[in-house]
Amino acid sequence: MHTSSPTAPATGWDAHYEFKAVALLALGFGLVGLDRFIIHPLFPVMQKDLGLDYRDLGLISAALALTWGIASVWAGRLADRIGRKRVLVPSIVLFSVLVAMSGLATGLVSLLLIRALMGLAEGAYVPASIIATTEASKPTRTGLNVGIQQMAAPLVGLGLGPLVALGLLNVLPSWHWVFGVVAIPGLIVAALIAKVLRDVVPVRQQQEVVQSPPWGQTLKHRAVIVNTLAMMCYLTCLITLSAFMPNYLTDHVGLSLDQMGLVLAGIGVGSCAGMVVVPAVSDKVGRKPVIVAALLIELLAIGALIAVARAPGELFAALFVATFMNAGVVAINVGPLTSGSVPPHLVATATGIVVGLGEIVGGAIAPAVAGALAHSMGITVIPLIALASVAVGLMVVVFGVREPEKRDWRLRGSPLV
Repeated sequence: MHTSSPTAPATGWDAHYEFKAVALLALGFGLVGLDRFIIHPLFPVMQKDLGLDYRDLGLISAALALTWGIASVWAGRLADRIGRKRVLVPSIVLFSVLVAMSGLATGLVSLLLIRALMGLAEGAYVPASIIATTEASKPTRTGLNVGIQQMAAPLVGLGLGPLVALGLLNVLPSWHWVFGVVAIPGLIVAALIAKVLRDVVPVRQQQEVVQSPPWGQTLKHRAVIVNTLAMMCYLTCLITLSAFMPNYLTDHVGLSLDQMGLVLAGIGVGSCAGMVVVPAVSDKVGRKPVIVAALLIELLAIGALIAVARAPGELFAALFVATFMNAGVVAINVGPLTSGSVPPHLVATATGIVVGLGEIVGGAIAPAVAGALAHSMGITVIPLIALASVAVGLMVVVFGVREPEKRDWRLRGSPLV
């Protein structure tokens, strides 16, 4: 167990550290997204070599998301206990090594095992990185900075990922090598975070033994329950579209691999922009009204994807708008909406619960069910699942979310020693 020595709060604001910390935490989360999602554009090639089908793709996505969710819940409490950096650095090293091992997979079983272990490492990174970003941010920039940090995963994983995957596939001997190459940047970022990031604890925990709060205490807060339910819906949409859209575009729409890669960039670019713009607007307008408006627009975009989008440009636009809104509400939900609704000593645990349980349902169970439905009913069921999940999420927000009080619970403390 670790104790902290009290220090007086700083009178000024270290903007230079804020920039470095947010940038590095964003880079780390970008690599989380790349390592997680790069398998999807490679899957049409991998399934031929390994004899896989839609159900297998759903299981592979579900295995990683399930362990990601479990690790997020557990790691949130651990980060409250030992500090953010001591969770972040090992997790980056581990998921970088494991993504390289994905290239060694010889079939479904080995791929499931490797990706499940990778989910543990990536899930551990998420809540600690969100709270570290919040702690490094000036209070008036919390939504913006969390949005910047969160947008890195879709930007790198969903936006650049398909282009990186197919580009490397054209120059490397096989898809096996692609996984090894994308693992290298993670080791570099881990070393930089270890050097730069400060570890702090909330003021409430100064001068006392740092203990992780029980989950029961955290779950007494209504916002944690509501935000978790909403997160399940948001991730059901996002993960289902991300996992199955490559096959939807090639098998149903009939696009080539190159066209598919360009259209899929709409998911990444839209998610990237949405995670910055939507939370920043919510800093000014309020969290709930922005979430409601974004989800309504997302419903229209998915409807357009189902009804009218057929040309690559139309498909790109529909996916851009849908994921712009979806990613924006995710960033608000896991960032300022949750952290603004619980006391500081519960923030990392609450964030871990919202992210973790959201991943277990939206990221693990949903793609497994979607894969089975796509296998039996056809790949065209995928956007319908996304549409239904957003509609349910909208109802949860309208009837369940309360605007957080305008107060700053993120009081800083001293470095962990």
